[in-house]
Amino acid sequence: MRVLMNAGPWLPVPPAGYGGIENVIATLVPELRKLGVEVVLASVGESTIEADGRVSVFERGQFGQIQRPYNQAVGVVQAHQHAVTRAIAGGGIDLIHDHVEAAGLVTAAALGDGAPPVLHTLHWDLHKHPELYATFDGGDRVRVNGVSASQLARAPEALRRHAIGHVHLATQLAAQPAPEVSRGSYAVVLGRIFPGKGQDLAARLAHEHGFDLVLAGPVGPYRNAAELALADRENPDVRFWEEKVAPHVDGVRVRWVGTVTGRDRDLLVAGARAALFPLRWEEPGGTAVVESLALGTPVVGIARGCLPELVEDGRTGLLTDDEQALGELVAKAGALDPADCRAEAERRFTPAVMASEYLRLYERLL
Repeated sequence: MRVLMNAGPWLPVPPAGYGGIENVIATLVPELRKLGVEVVLASVGESTIEADGRVSVFERGQFGQIQRPYNQAVGVVQAHQHAVTRAIAGGGIDLIHDHVEAAGLVTAAALGDGAPPVLHTLHWDLHKHPELYATFDGGDRVRVNGVSASQLARAPEALRRHAIGHVHLATQLAAQPAPEVSRGSYAVVLGRIFPGKGQDLAARLAHEHGFDLVLAGPVGPYRNAAELALADRENPDVRFWEEKVAPHVDGVRVRWVGTVTGRDRDLLVAGARAALFPLRWEEPGGTAVVESLALGTPVVGIARGCLPELVEDGRTGLLTDDEQALGELVAKAGALDPADCRAEAERRFTPAVMASEYLRLYERLL
């Protein structure tokens, strides 16, 4: 089986730090290849993951363009998709596994009945693009999958008719030895800083309830303080940071450390009392949730989106519907056993588990 894996033009695979979709693909591809699947990766030239073929237009990731005005950035994804369609037209592809928001789905449907079957993975909030999702018709050739059951349950009916199930996200950390580190008293919020992740709420609760908090993740495309100092002040993530989050960041009770990668990221999360998810949106997949469990760190969060599917309340984390109660749960998380968190990750969230689930979906489409 030869699969074209369309990662898009935004970040390399694997990414250097933040990059949810690209991290998922980097986790999935090696395991698929172990199962005998040939993978042609459509990404950017600086991607380093091993593949059986490559398609690219841009040498470097274009994530810095993604929040520019539409008339300045529209050509980026279209240039990438044009290269993908040419590669498909060249033949030799048995199935397309697409991960490109909106444009990937439309391109897949437009290829026509003679093209290979398509599995389009939905990584995002399905309340987006209502005009597209409420009217989409990909026939029998284009199918979609979610990254959680709760995500698909919120999809418009037209999109749900194309769904063939969900596959929870995985992390390579669940298949590797957990780092040995002394657990501290701080909480950590891992992920891009934007309103849906609720870093402003976490920072306020840290001051109100007296726990230390580390915010780890970029502000838009800006990975650290030096980059942020030169940021576009009209960027919506930058505005959120400056207006809602930064006033609470004092460098003592609440710290922002920017993008943290590799072992530094692992040690930061593994050393935390809790991984905090003060969600203000319906989290679709929860990459940082499964990473935290794999590192033995209990999850404390708002019971929205996929969190109730991923976290066993009272065993691997503590969930609540009350934003104010969230601050009280950080202290209580210290009573949860890290070994239970790790065991759940090993059972449910390894790359091998995710790859076997995707292979099952591929076989349904062929």
